[in-house]
Amino acid sequence: MSTTLDTIAAISTPPGRSGLGIIRLSGHSARAITEQILRFPHAEFPHAARNWQPWTVQFAELLDAEGQIVDQVLVSYFAKPRSYTAEDVVEISCHGAPVLLRHCLERACAAGARLAEPGEFTMRAYLNGRLDLPQAEAVRDLIEATTLYQARIAAQQVEGSISRRLSPLKNQLLELIALLEAGIDFAEDDVEVAPDIEIDRRLKPIEEALTTLIDSFSYGRLVHNGFTLTIVGRPNVGKSSLFNALLRQDRAIVTDIAGTTRDLVSETASLQGIPVRFIDTAGIREGKDLVERLGIERSFQAMADADLTLVVVDSSEPLTADDRAVLAKAATQGSHVIVANKADLPPKADVPPAAIPVSARTGAGLAEVQQAILRTLAPQGQAQQEGGFITSIRHERLLKEAISAIRHARAALGHHLPHEMLLLDLYAALTPVDAITGATTADDILNRIFSTFCIGK
Repeated sequence: MSTTLDTIAAISTPPGRSGLGIIRLSGHSARAITEQILRFPHAEFPHAARNWQPWTVQFAELLDAEGQIVDQVLVSYFAKPRSYTAEDVVEISCHGAPVLLRHCLERACAAGARLAEPGEFTMRAYLNGRLDLPQAEAVRDLIEATTLYQARIAAQQVEGSISRRLSPLKNQLLELIALLEAGIDFAEDDVEVAPDIEIDRRLKPIEEALTTLIDSFSYGRLVHNGFTLTIVGRPNVGKSSLFNALLRQDRAIVTDIAGTTRDLVSETASLQGIPVRFIDTAGIREGKDLVERLGIERSFQAMADADLTLVVVDSSEPLTADDRAVLAKAATQGSHVIVANKADLPPKADVPPAAIPVSARTGAGLAEVQQAILRTLAPQGQAQQEGGFITSIRHERLLKEAISAIRHARAALGHHLPHEMLLLDLYAALTPVDAITGATTADDILNRIFSTFCIGK
């Protein structure tokens, strides 16, 4: 990134034509640059805004290099530090023609701004203390959300949900570090240091809380990335009907003729707010012709590539050799859920005990199938929804590093190692937490030491 003393500018709306488009400027010269490229017809001086009152909107005219009007715009001003970047921010709302937006941006750059680099507005918000790292990362997730549930989780993280969970744990770790540092640096002043059993008592809840947060990633990963679900089974068990029922639309062709689906049919939908790519496959059996055999091969490949396989059997007919072959294949591929379709008909099949009865025709059992899918992929998911969870693999890896260091520290206590050695592990636990929440300085440690102990009174 270039110097934060620059005033930056960028088009903040997506490429293409639209009713409106926004040019955003941030920096100490944002207002001065705006006054060079716009005319404010209702102001006392046309090239100066009437009063630049924060969080108000003013009418202005966008000019070309010869001073001719090319558009009528609205100008919003957000004064530092109560703006997105904690700097002076000006947003110019033009009509959404690409040529107008480019012209406005070029004029701003000619007047002293420079083009913002990718993510630089949010980078400035972080550097200026407006956002912490988890909040900054959540901004990207909010922009990329494809379901309302994803957007809601990202919005919670933008508001600081991750930091709120980590902050008390980090404070507990800092207090323990300050305690041990004080005992080492001021031992001659008879500063009492907690015994090993007390240190372990303090470390145990930190480890348990971090472990709970890491366990939440199995569900958070699904929310963030979504997953792929492949529906398999022998011909005519109702795979395509179940596919359509889960999608709530007639996407796949359904007939009584066995082998109707001969290629993969895929569609993306939302399952309890989580994006899912559903794949309907060709019925698995001994192929009767080349086309059907190729479709079956693709079915096997889809099973191998999927995050989870939905195995469908027909509960109204006895299990066949093809059914048992599909069940055996799914068991070797990993995560799978067994569904006994056509539950609205008299049962005849000796279905596996784990099979979930469902009727694609009536919709009975679909909610149970959806719950089983999520429960299989993320066993801790339902418990984590209210308590908050992590969605970033970076956070998961850093928290695992922190837990590893804490476990080393607790093992060191068992061997009665000097506190100087124990501190190395505690600082090793603090470093990855800092990589999420922001760095801890030496002054932070010293402030805790001197505020906790009446040293030098």
